[in-house]
Amino acid sequence: MSAMLTLALLVMVTLDFTVAQTGVCYGNLGNNLPAPGEVVALYNQNNIRRMRIYDPNQAALQALRGSNIELMVGIPNTDLQNIAASQGNANNWVQNNIRNYQNVRFRYIAVGNEVSPIRSDTVRYVQFLLPALRNIYNAISAAGLGNQIRVSTAIETGVLGNSYPPADGVFRSDVTSYLNPIIEFLRDTRAPLFVNLYTYFSYINNKGSINLNYALLQPNSGITVPGGIRYDNLFYAILDAMYAALEKSGGSSIEIVVSESGWPSAGGDSTSIDNARIYNNNLIQRVKNGTPKRPNRGTETYIFAMFDENQKGGPDYERNFGLFRPNKQPKYPISFN
Repeated sequence: MSAMLTLALLVMVTLDFTVAQTGVCYGNLGNNLPAPGEVVALYNQNNIRRMRIYDPNQAALQALRGSNIELMVGIPNTDLQNIAASQGNANNWVQNNIRNYQNVRFRYIAVGNEVSPIRSDTVRYVQFLLPALRNIYNAISAAGLGNQIRVSTAIETGVLGNSYPPADGVFRSDVTSYLNPIIEFLRDTRAPLFVNLYTYFSYINNKGSINLNYALLQPNSGITVPGGIRYDNLFYAILDAMYAALEKSGGSSIEIVVSESGWPSAGGDSTSIDNARIYNNNLIQRVKNGTPKRPNRGTETYIFAMFDENQKGGPDYERNFGLFRPNKQPKYPISFN
C-alpha cells in the first residue's frame, strides 16, 4: 500500500461522536475462543463496524488490517507506569502498536480501564494515569495522527456520588481531585470520556427502587423524575447523571462514549438469556436517540462482549456476557443493521 493511500485511509476516519454506531468489545480471556481472523470475519458478517480490545494484541491487530472496522485499543493498567515514566516509552508504544499497523482504522486509545482512587484493585495506578495520557497524546500528535485518533480513559459509574435525579448528578468528593485534571485534559484535547455503564449493576443493587423493565430499557417502562423530566429507561438516566457531573466539574463540552454496556445471560441475580437478549437489542435502538439532557444526539456505545470468557475472574456472571458462543453461534438473535 502506498504512503499516499495509507494517509487517505487515515484521513477518512471520522470522529463524529453524534453518530450512534454500536460496537462490541472483544475480550480474549478464554481458552476456547476463535482465532482473531475468524473473530474479525464474524464482526463483518454481523455488520459490527466498531471493536474495542483491551490491549494491543498483535494477532488481533494483524487480523484487523484492511478490515475497515474502527478500533478502540486499550493500554492495560499494568502498563501505565511504564508509559508514564518517559515520553520515549510512549513513543515506542505508539510506534509498535499504532504506526506499525497503518491500515488498521484506529479510532481511540483507551489509556487504562476503571482506574480509581476508591477501588482497591486499581488505586495503585492512579498516580500514573494522567502522565500516561499526556505522553500517549504527545506521541500520537508527533506521529501526525492527532486529528484521527483520540486519547482518553474509561471510568465506571461508581465514581458518581449522586445520580438521582439525573440533573443532580455529581462526582464523589473523594474522586474529584483525581478526575478534575483528567477532565481538563480531555476538554483541552477535544477527546470524549469513556464510561463503562451497566444498568444491570444498578438494578441488582437497588431492586427495591428500580423496575426490571426500566433497567432492561423496555418500552413503556419510563419514570418521571423530580423536576418533571420523563426518562424512558435507566440507561438514559445514568448517562445524563454522568453528563451533569461532568458539567459540574468543568467538562460541559465533553462527549461521553459508552465504552462498555451489557447484561449477563447466566451466573447471577436476574441473569438469563432472555434478559440479555432484551437488553442488548433494546440498547442498539436506544443509543440512536438522544437523552433528555442531550436530545437529538446518539451515543456511541460498545456492547460487552463478543464472547463469554471462561478464564475471567470474579463472580460467575462475569464470564457470561457474550453475544456469541465460542463456536461463533449467536447465543440469541441480535441485529446490528
